[in-house]
Amino acid sequence: MTSNAESGPASGHGHVGSSGPTRSLWLNLLKRSSIAATAGLALCAVPAALLNGASGAVSSFLGGLLVMLFFGISLLVGHFVGRRNPSGAIGVFVATYFIKVVGFAVVLFVVGAPAWLHGRWFVIGAVVAVVLWQAAEIHGFSKARLQIYNDPEEKGPTDA
Repeated sequence: MTSNAESGPASGHGHVGSSGPTRSLWLNLLKRSSIAATAGLALCAVPAALLNGASGAVSSFLGGLLVMLFFGISLLVGHFVGRRNPSGAIGVFVATYFIKVVGFAVVLFVVGAPAWLHGRWFVIGAVVAVVLWQAAEIHGFSKARLQIYNDPEEKGPTDA
């Protein structure tokens, strides 16, 4: 039996860079997710503007912006805590989530919705932002290089 697979490039003829943990994982996720959500909101604003004018477009953008703010705070907290205590970043990340839910709920109930806000487009913008933000985070986490074990310490010539 023979193989029809290509042999590909010869091994050992190129430079292989060193591998290490991803630098600034949280900021990278913030950037990726913000770009994805903003692009989705720009696309969502087109039908909103066509169907309900500028207030529809602004409503969809504000719904998405609220979601981006909600998730962005968590990533920033993860970044700043993760630099000092990487293993504790996830715990602080979860605690921040509960504080944000209560805080945003209080703000939304106290401030209320302005009369010009289109509730349907606000929710559509929020859903678009959530879906694209989460997809970008999942993709970013899948590409991240997380160091699981400590690197062994190098022994000097006098160490036995």
